[in-house]
Amino acid sequence: MNSRSVVVFMEMNRNGDELDAREAGMSLTAGKEKVVTIAGRSRGPWDTSLEQLFEWDPGWAETCVQMATNPWTTGVLPRKTVELISLALSVSCTNVNYEGTRLHIHAALEAGAAREEILMVLKMASLLSIHSCSLAVPILLEEAREAGVELPQPSAQTEPTLACDAMRSSGQWNRAWDPIFELDPAWTDKFMAANISVYSSGLMSPKLVELLGIAFDASFSHMYAPGTRRHIRAALRLGATVEEIMEVLKLCVAHGVQACKLGIPVLAEELNEFERRKKLKNSTGKQV
Repeated sequence: MNSRSVVVFMEMNRNGDELDAREAGMSLTAGKEKVVTIAGRSRGPWDTSLEQLFEWDPGWAETCVQMATNPWTTGVLPRKTVELISLALSVSCTNVNYEGTRLHIHAALEAGAAREEILMVLKMASLLSIHSCSLAVPILLEEAREAGVELPQPSAQTEPTLACDAMRSSGQWNRAWDPIFELDPAWTDKFMAANISVYSSGLMSPKLVELLGIAFDASFSHMYAPGTRRHIRAALRLGATVEEIMEVLKLCVAHGVQACKLGIPVLAEELNEFERRKKLKNSTGKQV
């Protein structure tokens, strides 16, 4: 008789009582006699693809689930913070993972996040796209000068750049934005106005904003070193501990299981379809 292992995900029902995965239809079997309880009442970044993974490779699945759910169990960061950071990693304009976005919006609401806090994460995720200019505009300027191409000259009727001026005067201006401003000051000011309205809202503590910034920039789908360093430096200055920042980086790694969440259902479907074609071929004696 084959032994069984059940991985039990502890969650909360609407009354605040613990609800295990078997009640929710999520019992997972593995190849040895053991019960693994995921503390923290969370399945972390995983969805139901984990059930199929346990069926195919129980040993690796058990090891990976313990790694990936670790930031949900240590208590270093509050549960709401963990879910907001996970949402940032999923919804970032460099990732745009629909299933992860829904999963972590749901979990963030359950953890007490307000609509405005979640919306702020979505706005921050959208504005991350400025790094396309941060990367490419200095290259454009260098190559244009090297090629002897004349650069655009400032217009005599230049629009006022109130947002950029305000950021400079408050010490929030990043010198990496200078080349963008040089090429198109009016557009840069419009971007900075959108940026200021998000970051000056006061919805989140400055430390949490910096932890989110670390997640956006250090994410495996972005890995933007200048921003990662800048946000780590700011987070430390605002009182974040090394342990807290390490939890953010662990969350970045944990979300690598998105590869399994995407690929396992597709693999299962294709295997079923492959077997169906093979049976049909065998039964008819010819290729279909």
